[in-house]
Amino acid sequence: MSFVLISTTLLVLLTIGTGAFMMYREMEGDKNKLKKILRTNLFIFLPLLIIAVIVMVPQGINAAETEAAAGVLSSAAGLGFISAALATGLATLGAGYAVAVVGSAALGAVSEDATLLGKTLIFVGLAEGIAIYGLIVSIMILGRL
Repeated sequence: MSFVLISTTLLVLLTIGTGAFMMYREMEGDKNKLKKILRTNLFIFLPLLIIAVIVMVPQGINAAETEAAAGVLSSAAGLGFISAALATGLATLGAGYAVAVVGSAALGAVSEDATLLGKTLIFVGLAEGIAIYGLIVSIMILGRL
């Protein structure tokens, strides 16, 4: 477990360091180069992070099974906690994206016609409701554990 944690930390620091090095080496006031460097760094960092989680989750499940033998926690409970966290997190990300898109469109519509304010607030509220649905699903999952 410690080897996986050390190697993951090393890969993350290497990715961030490579991006910082490329940014300072090639950055000469050109924003397109900066966007390209940050995009490349992001596309390297996220798969490394996903691989690290995939490698570390089975070890966590095995640890939970050994604790279950001692009567502490079962692996189903561990996966239940992960699913509850994913339900809340992904719903919140989706709601944030929806509010950003709907909010900017609503602001444009209200700037042209002020009488549309009430109608546009309804759409922003519906977009925020996505996060509440994710929270409700998480509560239901946690209630079954």
